[in-house]
Amino acid sequence: MYAIVEIGGHQYKVQAGDEIFVNRLADEKGAAVEFATVLLLDNEGAVKVGTPYVEGAVVKATVLDDSCKADKVLIFKKKRRKGYQKLNGFRQYLTKLQIDTIA
Repeated sequence: MYAIVEIGGHQYKVQAGDEIFVNRLADEKGAAVEFATVLLLDNEGAVKVGTPYVEGAVVKATVLDDSCKADKVLIFKKKRRKGYQKLNGFRQYLTKLQIDTIA
């Protein structure tokens, strides 16, 4: 059984027991969260597609870590023949979730 759920504007394919990284949520470590924005639900071949969401479908998850960081993204700017170079780095904050159940 799997579901496609929308979390923070992104779509994720999740199954019970999966650990996923999503954009930072306001919930603290150990908190239980529910997502009712389920776009698709597959139960051993019986597929339900929402318009836009599947009614009554809920994905329950637990916050494992609320202060993870993604890989560093480097931003390099240069203007040729002007002697201008600038290098900046950025690491996005993420939340690590463990999917408990899909109901």
